[in-house]
Amino acid sequence: MDGKNRIVKDILESVEKNMGTGENLSLEALEAHTGYSRFYLNRIFAEETGCTIHRYIMERRLTEAARKLVETDKTIVEISGEADYQSQQAFTLAFRRAYGCTPFTYRERKHFTPLREQTKQKKTGVTAFCERKNSWRCAA
Repeated sequence: MDGKNRIVKDILESVEKNMGTGENLSLEALEAHTGYSRFYLNRIFAEETGCTIHRYIMERRLTEAARKLVETDKTIVEISGEADYQSQQAFTLAFRRAYGCTPFTYRERKHFTPLREQTKQKKTGVTAFCERKNSWRCAA
């Protein structure tokens, strides 16, 4: 595994390890963790995964929130806080953009579908959540 692949793997492991812990999942935190500039990190991450670090983190948070909506009885306010949104309004807006419906409607459907699928990339051997080919969205 070359240096870039190790860095991407380290970023992915940091994101997964800190998902839902309330830890700071920002470019600045990853920059401090790895010792590389956020611009370099974002560039090599995008080359390997096809999206920016910010987008990856946001989609992972929304995917975990969608899972909790279906699998738990937690309130939408609780889930939005756990997904690191400052308000339920901001969470609902981001969720609607990603899934095409409100969190309430998604919960009523009782069917969890991640925004990204976990796959091991052949080229790098890094396991990442890659964009789904046929993204599921709520009916309009």
